[in-house]
Amino acid sequence: MVGSGTLYVVATPLGHLGDLSVRATELLRTVPVVAAEDTRVTRGLLTHLDAHPKLIAFHQHSDEGRAESIVARLRAGEDVALVTDAGTPGVSDPGAALVEAVRGAGLLVVPIPGPSAVTAAISVSGFPADRYLFLGFAPRKGAERDRWLGQATIPGVTVVCFEAPGRVEELLRDLAAGGMAGRRGCVGREITKLHEEFRVGTLSELAEWAAEHPPRGEVTMVLAPAPEQGTGGPDPDAARALAAELLAAGRSKRDVVREVADRTGLPRNTVYDLVMELSP
Repeated sequence: MVGSGTLYVVATPLGHLGDLSVRATELLRTVPVVAAEDTRVTRGLLTHLDAHPKLIAFHQHSDEGRAESIVARLRAGEDVALVTDAGTPGVSDPGAALVEAVRGAGLLVVPIPGPSAVTAAISVSGFPADRYLFLGFAPRKGAERDRWLGQATIPGVTVVCFEAPGRVEELLRDLAAGGMAGRRGCVGREITKLHEEFRVGTLSELAEWAAEHPPRGEVTMVLAPAPEQGTGGPDPDAARALAAELLAAGRSKRDVVREVADRTGLPRNTVYDLVMELSP
């Protein structure tokens, strides 16, 4: 639409302000309006940047009227930047409803990419990233939680989710049930912040760790692909055959141990012993 404004979907730092891109910085300093999940949080970022746009609230409880008012601003020619407290809007954060409303009005939406806890956690997990499933936060209880846990055991894909720190141990134990105790996982907390920590191990090992050292801060979890054989639990014979195949293809012992553990759900120590037996 000629003369209309643009909605910019802007990724902001998870914690470390140095992760804000030059493009995002320039935009936030020049855009006339910023729609924020929490205006108090975003005001601190804008103050750091010496940016002075008009700041309005847009969060998960905003009604249709708020989205319509932002569309009206865009129609009038004002550009608007959409931000959340941290990370990328629309990724388990408010944003999708506004983007849908703006697109429905025939107006332009432009991403300003940057920090995301999802990709940050996957990148340091060591698990395959060619196919992954993002499940957001786990439901607290009931049939919804059961369905969510079922999705987390879909074989062949890496799974990423968020969880409140006080519920990490319970979720790990639920995920470990049903023959999945040996499945590998990575728990990341306070990503890019002062107390950043990543813990990698089997789901049973991580559950014990979380019980002894309850995590604090924002938590992102990555699960290695569930075993392809489904609900029957890890299959040592299948692991042996896969390890032999990978070794014959010239893969290093270290790579073979990691891949076999990730694909079968067997504990890495068990796979290591198996690989040593097969190696000349």
